[in-house]
Amino acid sequence: MSPRPKIALDKNTIMLAAAELANENGSEYVTLAMLAKKLNIKPPSLYNHFDGLPGIKRELAIYSLEKLYNSLAKEAQGKSQGDEAIMALSQAYLTFARKNPGLYDFALSAPDPADEFVHDAGRKIVGLVISAIQPFGLKEEEAIHAVRGLRSLMHGFTSLEQKGGFGMPLDLDESYQLAVEAFIKGLKK
Repeated sequence: MSPRPKIALDKNTIMLAAAELANENGSEYVTLAMLAKKLNIKPPSLYNHFDGLPGIKRELAIYSLEKLYNSLAKEAQGKSQGDEAIMALSQAYLTFARKNPGLYDFALSAPDPADEFVHDAGRKIVGLVISAIQPFGLKEEEAIHAVRGLRSLMHGFTSLEQKGGFGMPLDLDESYQLAVEAFIKGLKK
């Protein structure tokens, strides 16, 4: 039996492998055993970098939220607030979910209420969307309701698409765009 090749193992290497594993096979496949196999190491080696599987999943949630935020911010950059920004954000959201289905699951996981790092990563996304809807003149509470509504629309569409829930032969991107446009019209009332 030949020895395992040595690899430089650090948190970033493990996170990238875990993200790849999640995107290729689904978030439920991120286990210590599967991750160790992917990295060609023994599972106990992961404990040198993380507090077990919960620690890996926590870091994946933060990594996923930051990656989603960066995708959204990149698309929104240079767009004026309002319609154009909301369309850009919603398209970036759908693109992120399509390209990163496993990470998308981790971005949605409900964080531990005491975990400020996960909450901060999520709050950045909320802040980005609130900034985009400012031109509609919503009060603070109304703006949060609008963010929740947009998130529900985007997640609902994304989930149905991922589960094969759209059986009619109509263009999905057009359906999505029309749904977001209808949401924007609702904000203007």
